Amino acid sequence: MIRVIIADDHHLVRQGIKAMLDSCDDIEVVGEAATGHEAVEMAREMAPHVVVMDIAMPRMDGAQASEQILDLGKPIEVVILSMHGDALLAQQLLRQGVKGYLLKSSLHEELPMAVRSASRGKLYLSPAISDSVLTTLMSPNESAENPSELLTPREREVLQLIAEGHTNSAIAELLTISVKTVEKHRASLMSKLDVHDLPSLMRVSIKHGLVFTEK
Repeated sequence: MIRVIIADDHHLVRQGIKAMLDSCDDIEVVGEAATGHEAVEMAREMAPHVVVMDIAMPRMDGAQASEQILDLGKPIEVVILSMHGDALLAQQLLRQGVKGYLLKSSLHEELPMAVRSASRGKLYLSPAISDSVLTTLMSPNESAENPSELLTPREREVLQLIAEGHTNSAIAELLTISVKTVEKHRASLMSKLDVHDLPSLMRVSIKHGLVFTEK
């Protein structure tokens, strides 16, 4: 039996995915997470075979959560769900180690297959994006232009909260750090991404798949 955790911040979406997977004789949903933090903690405690991870979640997005889960050193695979067929984002996630990238528009037909493939350590991509992803993976220059590796995990977390519209004081409270520390992270983000104002920071971050505000 393939043990699965579902991570999505929308309860109704989780229930729909759960019903779909529970209808499969060889798949069992053993947990549901509403945030990236919850997904990481559940994966650490429950050690499922596969985590089905929405890319756009508050505070810690699916990319960050997936990275932490894959770094746990446990035999856990990740399948990413997204609204958009972004080849550059898929490239980044595949190189990170995820085993699936699916469009939400085709979940009903593809998710059980993707979960089974991931549980065997094999890759599954939605056919709608596979050609563009493979083309991008074969391009040696694309990854060099993506600044995601420049940012620390904490900077990614601060950036996501900025994108969600939180003030410095709200971010400080959510992350249990000082406002001055938030300001330092914000300044570091501006410097590393070579921007000088908030709109530019958001444009560059969205362009390179550093934040997710699709919902």
